[in-house]
Amino acid sequence: MAAAVARRDSFSDSGSDSEDSSLSDSELQEAFARGALKPGLNVVLEERPKRRNDTDGLKQCLAEFRQQLAWVERLDVTLGPVADPVSQGASTSDAVDPENDFQREMSFYRQAQAAVLEALPRLRKLQVPTRRPDDYFAEMAKSDQQMQKIRQKLKSKQEAMERSEKAKQLRAMRKYGKKVQVEILQRRQKEKKNMLNAVKKYQKGLSDKLDFLDEEQTSSQGNKKGSASQRTKKGRRAQSGTQKRVLMMYPASSQKWLTTKAQEKEEEEEKEGRKPLIPESTHITCLC
Repeated sequence: MAAAVARRDSFSDSGSDSEDSSLSDSELQEAFARGALKPGLNVVLEERPKRRNDTDGLKQCLAEFRQQLAWVERLDVTLGPVADPVSQGASTSDAVDPENDFQREMSFYRQAQAAVLEALPRLRKLQVPTRRPDDYFAEMAKSDQQMQKIRQKLKSKQEAMERSEKAKQLRAMRKYGKKVQVEILQRRQKEKKNMLNAVKKYQKGLSDKLDFLDEEQTSSQGNKKGSASQRTKKGRRAQSGTQKRVLMMYPASSQKWLTTKAQEKEEEEEKEGRKPLIPESTHITCLC
C-alpha cells in the first residue's frame, strides 16, 4: 500500500516536472532522491555552432578549382532582367512577387532575353555560328556511319518488299491468264459442240435453218484482232472454209440446194448494196 502511494506520488511529481520546465537544483535533488528521475527522460542539448561567413576561405576554394578559360568556352553572362516596357524602363526587381507564378516566370523570361541580347553580338563578333542549317532537325545520338547502315538496311527491306509485291502480281496475272485460257477453251468446245449438234439436226431433217453458219462467221470475226480490212479478209476465208467443210459433210444431192441458197443470199446482199462475203474464186458452186 505504501509502495503504491509512493509510486502515485512519483507519477504526480513526474507530471508536475514535465509541466514546469524551469526547475531549481534543490527540486531536482529531491526528485532524484525519490527516484523520479530515470535515464532517458532528460537529454542534454548540444550548443549550436555559430554561423560565420568565411569569405576568405570561399575565395580561396574558388581560386583552387577555377579554370582560366576563354569566354567562348564558358558562355556565361551576369545580367539583370530586361526592363518591362509597360513600366517604361522602371526597375521591377523589387515589385516581383515570388508567390505570383506569372510575375516569376516573366522575370525569368526577361532575364533570359537580356542574356541573349548581350551574348549574341559577342558570338557574332567571334564568328561563332548561332543558327542551325535549314535541313537540321535535331541532335543525333548515333553517328553518320551507323545511320548510313540503317538507311541501307531500310532501303534493302523496301526493295525486298517491292520484289515480293511484283512476284505476287505476276502470280496473280498468270493465274488470271490461265483462267481466261480455260474459259476460252471451254467456250470453243461449247461452240463446237453446238455446231456439231446443229449439223446433225440438219442432216437428220429436224431443222432447215442455216443460222449456225452465220453464228460461226460472227464468232470468228469477233475473236480476230486487226484492222477492218484484215478482219473482212479473214471473215471471208473463214466463211468460205466453213461452208466448204459443211458441204463436204453433205451428200451430192443436198449440195445443189445449199448452192442455190447461197446464191440467193448473195443476190439479196448485192441488191442491198453489200459485197458478198464469199469471193468468186472460192464460190460454193465449184463443189457441185
